[in-house]
Amino acid sequence: MKNEDVKKFLPHRDPFLFIDKVVEISNEIIIAERYISPKETFFKGHFPNFPIMPGVLILEAMAQSCGLLGAHIMNKEHSTESVYLLCGVDKVRFKKMIRPGDSLVFESKVLTSKRGIWKFSSKAFKEKQLVCSAEILCADRNLNE
Repeated sequence: MKNEDVKKFLPHRDPFLFIDKVVEISNEIIIAERYISPKETFFKGHFPNFPIMPGVLILEAMAQSCGLLGAHIMNKEHSTESVYLLCGVDKVRFKKMIRPGDSLVFESKVLTSKRGIWKFSSKAFKEKQLVCSAEILCADRNLNE
């Protein structure tokens, strides 16, 4: 799944779309990638003399991979009527820094699904080394609620 296909399932757009492509997807697991360009605007302020990707953006990218997996399982493209929302993040651990020019690989899988709320186990890797791990909650919600 290339970037244009990702945009069919996620409402995010540049500069806030953090998934470049999906390498593998099934009803159990997703493996997605993101190249972290040295031109990313957040590097200008985080931090000018020691640029690293903010942890919250790593988590956002992980949540986007979870959203893609949930949308795939539900066979539901994004629409003007509903949105797949981040609801919670638990058990977050950061292990490595992400610098300009790094590539991230996200591996997410479903832990549970109850009443429209999905719980995922998600991990981010740089060169096969664990960067971040978390449990992420997402929910598909009607925009008219």
